[in-house]
Amino acid sequence: MIIQECENKIQISGILDFDLTKTFECGQCFRWNAESADIYVGVAFGRAVRIYKENNDIYITCSRTEFEDIWKGYFDLARDYAKIRKQLDVSDFMNKAIQYGDGIRLLRQEPWEALCSFIISQNNHIPRIKEIIRLLCTAFGDKIMFDGNTYYSFPCAKTLARLREDDLAPIKSGYRAKYLIAAAQAVSGGVLDFETLSGLSQNEARQVLLKLPGVGNKVADCVLLFGLHMIDAFPVDVWIKRALSKYFDPSFDFTVFSPYGGIAQQYLFYYARNNI
Repeated sequence: MIIQECENKIQISGILDFDLTKTFECGQCFRWNAESADIYVGVAFGRAVRIYKENNDIYITCSRTEFEDIWKGYFDLARDYAKIRKQLDVSDFMNKAIQYGDGIRLLRQEPWEALCSFIISQNNHIPRIKEIIRLLCTAFGDKIMFDGNTYYSFPCAKTLARLREDDLAPIKSGYRAKYLIAAAQAVSGGVLDFETLSGLSQNEARQVLLKLPGVGNKVADCVLLFGLHMIDAFPVDVWIKRALSKYFDPSFDFTVFSPYGGIAQQYLFYYARNNI
């Protein structure tokens, strides 16, 4: 992989295992939108950026400093996914799921945003999740000007902690509003500290998250995987349940995926959601 800066963008050549559509449409994130095939604009860590593929190279419209500080880690570019795929190829079905999801990368998302996003995701579908998050950011985030357009950062915990449920009525999050406010109050009040959480074991961190109102196993594991990048976390939602029921024997030992259970989960989720 060769990384170079040219004309106010970063060019990444020789990169393998990075399919933009699969990465942004696999259910792990909600703030990336396609402008056209293989061109996406998104907001993360208070910055807006365009990323696109051209002639097998990836381009990111940012400086080298911003790339090193934010996007290199965010897109998990230092990880060897080809090696991981070989380890996860433990059955005929996993081979099929891996081939189908080839190119998915796990994004290193901001943990506070991940917590709120997956609280919103409960009993919800992706288009509506994205719309609720868009409304939340537009109403309470900070403006970001990028390429002549206005985007918004994800609102900080202190901002949401001051709100009442009625204040969130315009974003149409329903019963999830009280859980968002409770999470914001826990974070802004220091009850929940993500830096401390990241230093715990996966199980210890899960138990802390489960104490939050409205956070069950699925949301907690999504925060562990997508927000804290504990890549052995294995969130189980309706699609994963269907895949496990349809393609795996009840006696199957899922620890065979360790320490990459979360990456295996993404291949399974992406395949199940598009094929079952």
